[in-house]
Amino acid sequence: MSDRAEALRTDVRSGFSAAQKWLPAKWFYDARGSALFEDITRLPEYYPTRAERETLAREAGEIARVTGAGTLVELGSGSSEKTRLLLDGLRAHGTLRTFVPLDVSASALDEAVAAIRADYPGLEVHGVVGDFTEDLGLLPGEPPRLVAFLGGTIGNFLPAERIKFLRSVRAVLAEGEWLLLGTDLVKDPETLVRAYDDAAGVTAEFNRNMLRVVNDLLGADFDLGVFTHEAYWDAEREWIEMRLRATEETTVHIPGAGMTVHFAEGEYIRTEISAKFRAGGVAAELAESGFAVERWWTDAERRFGVSLSRAVREG
Repeated sequence: MSDRAEALRTDVRSGFSAAQKWLPAKWFYDARGSALFEDITRLPEYYPTRAERETLAREAGEIARVTGAGTLVELGSGSSEKTRLLLDGLRAHGTLRTFVPLDVSASALDEAVAAIRADYPGLEVHGVVGDFTEDLGLLPGEPPRLVAFLGGTIGNFLPAERIKFLRSVRAVLAEGEWLLLGTDLVKDPETLVRAYDDAAGVTAEFNRNMLRVVNDLLGADFDLGVFTHEAYWDAEREWIEMRLRATEETTVHIPGAGMTVHFAEGEYIRTEISAKFRAGGVAAELAESGFAVERWWTDAERRFGVSLSRAVREG
């Protein structure tokens, strides 16, 4: 069994044994899941990508000036499309030597690396296939480094998990190195729900792709047609939950996890949380994790926040 399948088996055993079934959002992603997410970023309802890109396009030069980064590390790089704005800013500033994209999908990473190498001759590109929650120690690159964690992906972690993750990023950085963090902001619920439940049904397919990944890696027999997509705004916790709800009673065999799982009609799997943030909360969590916010930007409509933080001395 591959390392990826072994990790999924662990999560399936834990998540499907819980009273409220769940799986981590990272299991949306294989080659098909990565392609579907790229489709989502182009949907009219999905504002985060456009809002973040607007900010990065405006501030890339300032990011390069402040950090003077020689190495850009991107966690969960996907197609690395927005990263080109940072690469261009750093190259124009004259400091960029190395780009290190890390992504769980080997196929998506291979495509991104090939494209970046073709478009940025002379740039050292070291693609790393890995899970950014576990494999940060694999990251090459010489200081000063700028780690970019974009797209609002930090919101997929529960609050305690966010702190643990941010501390793990801080642990691999030297004092004075940098973290560029994208955080979706709290706004009206209608806009938020539409972003995760688009009219064309692309997000629904993306959500159900998690079951396809379980089928492929662990030999499960999920019938994707039995599960319907839902997006729910939890106002108390200020996050979106994505769910897959069984429309009828069904039993699923998962040989690779040694499990048979029963779903009652109406029972759901929580496949993602996507927390939404306020500026003060972002600064507080970063401070708790060993970072000091040096710059805070939003798009013109204040939908999405981008923070640039410096790793500070701990203790």
